Amino acid sequence: MTTHVLAAVAALAVVTVGSAAAAPRDYVLPEEMAQFRPGRGDKAGHAAAQANCLTCHSADYVAMQPPGKGAAFWEAEVTKMIKVYHAPIGEADAKAISAYLAATY
Repeated sequence: MTTHVLAAVAALAVVTVGSAAAAPRDYVLPEEMAQFRPGRGDKAGHAAAQANCLTCHSADYVAMQPPGKGAAFWEAEVTKMIKVYHAPIGEADAKAISAYLAATY
């Protein structure tokens, strides 16, 4: 009988400690500091990138890409974000973003 009681107490302790460790935690993230570079006369593309791209990743992600990749590279990247990662970007915004990124980065 004593063995069963000790086993029950041990099991209760494991459940209690385990559920306390599984409690949700709150994290305060630092404020985003990086911004997309101003477009070279392309305010629509810059605005579309700000509105769509920053919902999933920082502007640093774009700035870290190899420079001078051109339009085909950026069109493929934007298409990948839409088709693979399901970014909800409309066709007009996708074209504007691709053109902006190719001209600016």
